[in-house]
Amino acid sequence: MYTPSLPQNRRRRRKQEFLVIGMGRFGASLARQLIESGYDVLAIDSDFRTVERRSAAIPNIVQLDSTNIEALREIGADCFDTAFVCIGTNFEANIMTTVSLRKLGVKHVIVKVRTRTQKEILLRIGADEVILPEHEAGVRLARRIAGNFVDFLEIGPDMCLVEIVCPERYVNHTLAEAELRRKYGLTVLAIRRGDTVISNPPADTKIEFGDELLVVGKLDDAERLSA
Repeated sequence: MYTPSLPQNRRRRRKQEFLVIGMGRFGASLARQLIESGYDVLAIDSDFRTVERRSAAIPNIVQLDSTNIEALREIGADCFDTAFVCIGTNFEANIMTTVSLRKLGVKHVIVKVRTRTQKEILLRIGADEVILPEHEAGVRLARRIAGNFVDFLEIGPDMCLVEIVCPERYVNHTLAEAELRRKYGLTVLAIRRGDTVISNPPADTKIEFGDELLVVGKLDDAERLSA
């Protein structure tokens, strides 16, 4: 087993730490981003060559079988509040690892899966959150194209932030005249005008050609605005 020097005060840490299991493209990217954001990360993969390859970018990485609860206990997995399980191709290992983490008392277990059926199973056996990156990326792209959105972010079951090019029918009208809240239930948080961002624009702000509106509201209403 490849074992780098790990923090000696893991059980008395103050800084938030994350456990990331599975060093494929998704898991490795997640681990690197967390590290770049200033968090401590302990990464795990069962393949020694993968561990060696990732060790330059991810300092704290170990090679072990994450389905072995005693191996997880040995490296202090029970001391982490949040664990990401990113084992992409071996669904049985995904299940066993998730169950082991729950038995060890990890408070928040987030699992990456490939299908909706796998998602349902993992939620039933104790995963707190299950993500389908490929599916969600496809949905995001389709909505951007179909809705003519610049970008959007779902912030709740029925609420999202949408950046949208303002329809030409509202050009040279003020926000008050456009009445986007009354007509569409959308609140304008900001306007991007070239390289300038107008935050919390007043009602008398006149919309110009090419303005991008950052609005909050229901996705269906934003799609109606863009139609």
